Amino acid sequence: MFFFLSKVFWFFVQPLNLAIILLLAGLVAGFFGSRRLLRTGAFLAAFIMVLSVWTSFGAMIMTPLEERYQRPAAPQRVDGIVVLGGGMEGAINLARGGYELSTAGDRFVETAILARRYPDAKVVVSGGAGELILEGEGDAVTAQRLLTALGVAPERLVLESESRNTYENAVFTRRLVMPKPGETWLLVTSAFHMPRSKALFDKVGFETTPWPVDYRTSGREGVGLFTDNPVDSLQTTTMAIKEWIGLFVYWATGKIDRLYPGPA
Repeated sequence: MFFFLSKVFWFFVQPLNLAIILLLAGLVAGFFGSRRLLRTGAFLAAFIMVLSVWTSFGAMIMTPLEERYQRPAAPQRVDGIVVLGGGMEGAINLARGGYELSTAGDRFVETAILARRYPDAKVVVSGGAGELILEGEGDAVTAQRLLTALGVAPERLVLESESRNTYENAVFTRRLVMPKPGETWLLVTSAFHMPRSKALFDKVGFETTPWPVDYRTSGREGVGLFTDNPVDSLQTTTMAIKEWIGLFVYWATGKIDRLYPGPA
């Protein structure tokens, strides 16, 4: 139920969809004679799109998430690497049988590099099909083809292909690998996603070393207009809002202990 409700809620509140819904609602209200609601809907839709597309708002709310965990010095020994899904084009890969990467594909590139640096480490890929409606291949399935093509021995791979969200990533991965005290496990995910991910793995008792990748900002953005191309600005705003909402919901439901998790 949590998965279903979260997907439905996010469909309505993500900036682009919300702007379209407000615009349509205003047009319907105008059709029935309410010029005030028409103007209100149009204004709010325009405001959301201008803020998301033409300003640095998205980068400014993304930066605190990306800066929360810094990448540590490379450990001498690593027992395992856990990479979270979300970096593959699932629908395309299901249809074409390849390993097309999405904007979060850095997660898997960095995992391949780490696997080469630590040849004795297990490589765990956690991620199933996380879409409510769209059909796609789970990232764990695609990653097996990609990582073996990049030289990672198949016997090193541990695939967790049932999880649909970050909470299930943590629960199912711990259950699958059963980490032992004193082991060193790297957690690889997008930098903006790391606070929630690390907090969830900590909550289920899986101690990990954060290894953030896939940065979306330089960390130097201030208030400004037209600081990025419109498509990237909209995507950055969308992902940042989604992550902040995710942190609040996971905290409110007791899945994580702090609203803004960070290093102890």
